Amino acid sequence: MMSDQVSFTVANTHEQLQALSQELSREALIGVDSEANSLHAYRERLCLLQFSTPAQDAVVDPLLLPDLSSLASIFSNPQIEKIFHAAEYDLIVLYRDLGFTLNNLFDTMVAARILGRKKVGLGNLLEEEFGIHLEKRFQRADWGQRPLRPEMLEYARMDTHHLIELRHKLKDELQARGRWEIAREDFARQPGLIPTLAEPPQQDIWRIKGARDLTPRQAAILQELAVYRESRAAQADQPLFKIISDTTLSAIAASQPQTAKDLESLEGMTPGQVRRHAKGLLAAVRRGEQSPPLRRPRREPYDEAYVERLDKLRAWRKAAALEMDVESDVVLPKDLMQAVAKANPNSPEALAELLSQVPWRLARFGAEVLSALKPS
Repeated sequence: MMSDQVSFTVANTHEQLQALSQELSREALIGVDSEANSLHAYRERLCLLQFSTPAQDAVVDPLLLPDLSSLASIFSNPQIEKIFHAAEYDLIVLYRDLGFTLNNLFDTMVAARILGRKKVGLGNLLEEEFGIHLEKRFQRADWGQRPLRPEMLEYARMDTHHLIELRHKLKDELQARGRWEIAREDFARQPGLIPTLAEPPQQDIWRIKGARDLTPRQAAILQELAVYRESRAAQADQPLFKIISDTTLSAIAASQPQTAKDLESLEGMTPGQVRRHAKGLLAAVRRGEQSPPLRRPRREPYDEAYVERLDKLRAWRKAAALEMDVESDVVLPKDLMQAVAKANPNSPEALAELLSQVPWRLARFGAEVLSALKPS
């Protein structure tokens, strides 16, 4: 186990950051985590970076250090293994806010899923492997506040403190059970998926709960209400749900209120919200009533043959996953399964081109995939 007596550094100055970057550049294995303020801001931002080596834990404050470029080479260096738990969100934030790309990843959650673990949270794994209980009370904290309390910094530190030892345990088990090559494929693929995921989401009212039950006129009103909510969220630097919930927004569109009193009776509208937003909401309703009706986008034409192939692959994948005692996407990730179903390869060479990123899976399951795709 990593000693609890390792040093703890908080890097708040340029000089401290440079010193830490030099120290990290000499390491072969580094535990990494990040904290953002997604529950407390309109546009979330990276608020903290945590690192652990065998000798020290360190926390870097991006809000006090606008230039973190000295860390870029740490993340891109293929000779340094970066150990995360549930890396996807961290990688999105690092790419979006800092432009960092990553080489050489080990994800302890991915490793645990490949091993068939049923509880794959970091706390679950540390308790199972080492009998360690992680503090959870700051999971939903506002990491954008300053100064951060000492207990919050300690919480952040512990998110990476045991990652190196956990990596050793999981890697040993992956190798012992013949699943290390599957893990290597997934670790290598994950950073390449991030640029697409990091694109800022476009506002889509059809994703708002209740939108699909509205008439075209009510949908036009919902569109105007969503624009109003977004503008207020940006002004207040708060998440959309803290301004008005999706359910309430749909209820306003459906009822088309004309007065503040009409708003008071709607689900989710508190007296405070009526005071703050009545004028803006009613104006949005009026704009929506004057706008062209809004109809749901047409779905892509139904491809019966594609759906049939996808169903066959799902059935095969589920059976293979039961045999391995893992979740189905461990056998074949969803995006690759959909690509195979769409392309409908009829030869090993065609399938190899589609599964070039996962050579172990191709060798292990290629014949089974082609067999599953054969016409009934």
